[in-house]
Amino acid sequence: MIRSEIKAALRDAIRKIFGKVEAPEFSIEVPENPEHGDYATNVALVLAKQLKKPPMEIAHSLAAQLTTKVEVAPPGFINFWVSPATLYKELVTVLKKNDKYGKGERKATKISVEYLDANPTGPVHIGHGRSGFLGDVLSNVLSFFGYRVTREFYVNNAKISGQIKSLGKTALGKGSEYRHAQLLRILKTQRVHTKIKKLKNESEAGFIIARIIQKENEELLKEKARISFDLFFEEEAVYKSGDAERLLGRLKKQGILYEKDGAWWFQAKKFGDAEDRVFVRSTGEPTYIVPDIVYHLDKLVNRKNDLVINIFGADHYGYGPRLLGALKALGIEPARVRILIMQTVRLIKGGKEFKMSKRRGLFVTLEELIKEVGLDAARYFFLEKSPDTHMDFDLDLAKERSVKNPVYYIQYAHARISSIFKNARNSNYKLQITNYKLLKEREELRLIKKLIQFTEIVEDTARDYQVHRLPRYAYELARAFHNFYEKHRVITEDKNLTAARLNLVSATQVVLKNILSLMGIGAPEKM
Repeated sequence: MIRSEIKAALRDAIRKIFGKVEAPEFSIEVPENPEHGDYATNVALVLAKQLKKPPMEIAHSLAAQLTTKVEVAPPGFINFWVSPATLYKELVTVLKKNDKYGKGERKATKISVEYLDANPTGPVHIGHGRSGFLGDVLSNVLSFFGYRVTREFYVNNAKISGQIKSLGKTALGKGSEYRHAQLLRILKTQRVHTKIKKLKNESEAGFIIARIIQKENEELLKEKARISFDLFFEEEAVYKSGDAERLLGRLKKQGILYEKDGAWWFQAKKFGDAEDRVFVRSTGEPTYIVPDIVYHLDKLVNRKNDLVINIFGADHYGYGPRLLGALKALGIEPARVRILIMQTVRLIKGGKEFKMSKRRGLFVTLEELIKEVGLDAARYFFLEKSPDTHMDFDLDLAKERSVKNPVYYIQYAHARISSIFKNARNSNYKLQITNYKLLKEREELRLIKKLIQFTEIVEDTARDYQVHRLPRYAYELARAFHNFYEKHRVITEDKNLTAARLNLVSATQVVLKNILSLMGIGAPEKM
C-alpha cells in the first residue's frame, strides 16, 4: 500500500534528522485538488510544538530526505506525487489478486457487531433499514479486512416489557396500539387465532405473536434485503435462565445498587453518567438495561469478543453512558465497546416530505421501499450519508434510470466494461502481459490512482467504521472510468496500446466488483 510506504519513509526521515523523537500520529490524505499532489501529510504541523520549530522548516528538512517527488506548501504540508512506475506496479497487483485485492490477512481479533434490533411488534421500517444496511456493510468490511466477525440481532421480546404486553393486548382485542396490517394478517390464520383465543394473559399472547413477527422479519431481511445475521439473542432468555437475577444480586453484593423509593438504583454518576439510573422499578420489574448488560457480558466475557460495536437508533441517544458505566463497574474496559448512533430518516417525494406515523399505520416498511426503488438503490442511498446525520431519502432520484442516479451511474460503469470485453472477444483480443508505460494519458493515470485507493478505503473504514466513504469512493471510481472511456478508445489499431488499456479496464472491473460486493450491490453485465 502506497500510503503505508509514505508513512514508513516519513518515520525514517524523522529518526534520521531529529533522533529519538516520539513521532506523533499524523495524517496522510488524498488532496481534493490533484494539483496539490497524490497525497499530502500534516506531519510537520504536528511535530512543530514538540520540536519547537516552524512547521515549514521541519517540512523542508523532511522533504530533503525523501526520494519521491515532493513539494512543501504553507503552512507546513508536504505534498507527494506517486511515480508512474509505482502506479504500474500496483496495477499489476490488482490484476494478480483479483477479488482478493484489498483483502486483509486473517487476524485473531474477534468483533461482535449488533445492528437493526427491530422490535418484534411490527414490520421492519425504513429507519431499521438504515441501521441494517450499515451493520451489514460494516460487517462485510471488517470481515474482508481480516477480523473474525459475528453479526448479531438483539430480540426485544421479554414478556415483562410494556411493548410485548401492549402487543398481546392488541392481539386479544383489548387495545389498538399495534393494530397494523402484519398483525391483522397473522391473527387471521386459523392456527394463531385458535391459540390466541385460548389465552387471557397479555404477556403470553404478546410473546407468541412477537415470535411470529420476528420470524417473518428475519426471512424478509435475509431474502429481500440481503441483510444477514449469525446470532439472534433473545431478551426473554435472560429472564428465563435467571441471568438477570444473578446480575442484580452481583451488583447488590458489590454495593453498586442502592434502594430508594422502593426501587433499586445504579450509582451511574460514579461511573461517568449524568445521573443515577433505576435498574429495578418499585414494581419489582428490571428496566431494559439489565438484560442488555447480561447480553454484553455474554459477548465480552463468555464469548471473549475483543470488541463490541453497537449500532443504535436515535432513541438510544444518552443510553451509552449508563451501559458503559455498568460494564465498567463490572470490570469491563469501556474501550471494548463502541456505540454508533443512527439518526432519523425522512422520505422525500416530489420535493416534499412524506409524513409517517407508526401509530396510525402510515409508515413505510423496508419491504415497500425496496419494492418501490429496488434493493441496490435502497442500499446505496442509505449508506451514502454518515449515520450521525439526519437523512433525506429522495424517492424520485432513487427511482431515476439515468446517470443522475448515482447507483445507475456506478453500475453503468461496470456494464460498459462488460461491453468492452464483449467487443474485445469478438475482435479476438485477449488480456496479455503488456507494456504499461503506454498508459501515460492524464485520464489513464488518474484512473489508476483512484483504483489503488481501494485498499486505503477498506483500511480506514475498518478502523473508524465510517461506511459512507464506500459509496462515495464507488462514485468517484466510476467517474474516473467514465472520464477515461469518453476521451480514449480502448480497442485501437495499436495492439500494444489496446492490450495495456484492456488490462487497465480489467483492473477497474476488479475494484468495482469488490467495492460493490462490500456494499451488497449488484454488478450488472448490461443495463
